[in-house]
Amino acid sequence: MSSRIDAGTTVVYRRLWRYVVPHKLIGLIAIVGMTATALIEASLVYLLEPLMDDALVAQNLETAKWMPLAFIAIFIARGIAGFSTEASLGWIGRNVISALRRDVFGKFLTLPTRFFDRQNTGPLLSRMTYNVEMVAESVTSVVTIAVRDVLTVFAAFGVMLLQSPTLTIFIAILFPVVAVIVRILGVAFRRYSSRIQDTVGEVTQVTEEVVRGNWVVKAFGGYDYERRRLNEVDGKNKKQNLKLIRARSLGVAVTQVIFGFGIALVIYVASQESIDGNLTPGQFISFFGAMMLMLQPVRRITNVNATLQRGVAAADSLFSIMDEPDEVDTGTVEKNPADGTVEFRNVCFSYGGDSGLVLKNISVKVDTGKTLAIVGHSGSGKSTLISLLPRFYDLDSGDILLDGTPIRDYTLTSLRDNISLVSQDVVLFNDTIENNLAYGQLRQHSRAKLLQAAEAAHVLDFANDLPKGLKTMVGDRGVLLSGGQRQRIAIGRALLKNAPVLILDEATSSLDTLSERRIQGALNELMKNRTTLVIAHRLSTVEKADCIIVLDAGRIIESGAHSELLAANGHYAALYRMQFSDE
Repeated sequence: MSSRIDAGTTVVYRRLWRYVVPHKLIGLIAIVGMTATALIEASLVYLLEPLMDDALVAQNLETAKWMPLAFIAIFIARGIAGFSTEASLGWIGRNVISALRRDVFGKFLTLPTRFFDRQNTGPLLSRMTYNVEMVAESVTSVVTIAVRDVLTVFAAFGVMLLQSPTLTIFIAILFPVVAVIVRILGVAFRRYSSRIQDTVGEVTQVTEEVVRGNWVVKAFGGYDYERRRLNEVDGKNKKQNLKLIRARSLGVAVTQVIFGFGIALVIYVASQESIDGNLTPGQFISFFGAMMLMLQPVRRITNVNATLQRGVAAADSLFSIMDEPDEVDTGTVEKNPADGTVEFRNVCFSYGGDSGLVLKNISVKVDTGKTLAIVGHSGSGKSTLISLLPRFYDLDSGDILLDGTPIRDYTLTSLRDNISLVSQDVVLFNDTIENNLAYGQLRQHSRAKLLQAAEAAHVLDFANDLPKGLKTMVGDRGVLLSGGQRQRIAIGRALLKNAPVLILDEATSSLDTLSERRIQGALNELMKNRTTLVIAHRLSTVEKADCIIVLDAGRIIESGAHSELLAANGHYAALYRMQFSDE
């Protein structure tokens, strides 16, 4: 078990080290600084011999004169070396974290939709924040302590060897014992650190849900329930942290006890050596000072293993995301703009697992500039069908064609450039109205085109009444705007994109009748001369569609124009009469 964990640690740390290598020049400065610090501290304890024997015991005046100056020089040099070490490694650490964070974020942009379907948001966010900081600590603190303190131990060991080889042998016996303790504790540190990071993700998840769903919490009195949820996951986090603290504290305590026995043995042997005339007071003080100099580095080395394993566990969680396969993009066809003819041929699709087929042998064609309406009960597969066209998911069998070419043969960029989307759940970013309209590649459009799209989508109707106009911030997810205002921005964004294929996924179902009528003109403008796929809850909005298909349990059970379907007196007619009577 332990060898497997050690091997995993080595692999992860080697991979992490690739982020450090580009900064090797700064790293060299840090190594020089750490080496200088170790030598300076060793020279400090070495000077205790002449200080004791010559200046204090023999009362040598010359030694008493230069000794204070030597100590001043040593502490100045130590300050310079310490600064260069901390500043250099700190700079490397933050650059490594920046690179890691950007790589993980970049991976989020290219991962398939299926990945996000099976992941909770909280753990993903915690990896970008908490886990990345654990890696930073591993890169800076661990490397600083490990390199500097190991060098300090060697330097102190050299001083001890110079002063008394006999006493040094007794100290050397202790090191294998300490090494075994560090190795055993490392297994526990890695295990607890991984669990801690998982529980931090759970805490983040619960907190994010409460922040986003605060209206529901308030309306349904979820205070106690949410407190219990947080107490549960926070209790797990606390439990794992306490286990880590106990393991780390035990390691320090055992190490100190072992060194206590070593010091007692050294004092006993030193007294015998002094009686035999083989050890002067100055040599003993210098030896004892070097031994004390080793205690702190050894204690930190024992402690740093916990930090190392935390960093390795954090880096492993980040690399697991980076190793996820990207969206499949093997197409070579680029056509911008496309004509806009869309055809589904015997399309079958499932989300995997035990869900079974969500779509079963769907076949329908929409000619350029025509409108296809997709209706049916909730869960019939309407949104799933239109999500296949921009390849948010890849179908299981069958084909979807754009202008007669299978969509998998298009590059993802070219395919999605030809498709605009307005959905029921409008996604706005915490930015200005203007930047939400001209989002992403749409920023390349001129100001005149932006204003033209805003005018056509009736965005200016409300934006001109705001103090900052189009420069007004919309808030998190557009919370500062009404539903109708958010919907108009989404329509304006689609107008600005001016793609030949348009998807309207229940674009007005969340609006009241008055708001819907107000933006229906904007939708009509948007649909002009475009191939449009409409999912509509209100059947009155799709009466003019060129073709309507009715889905039920993933199959097309009816298709035709509005008048034809009413005359057939089937499923569509029943739905229409039901809505008409409700209205």
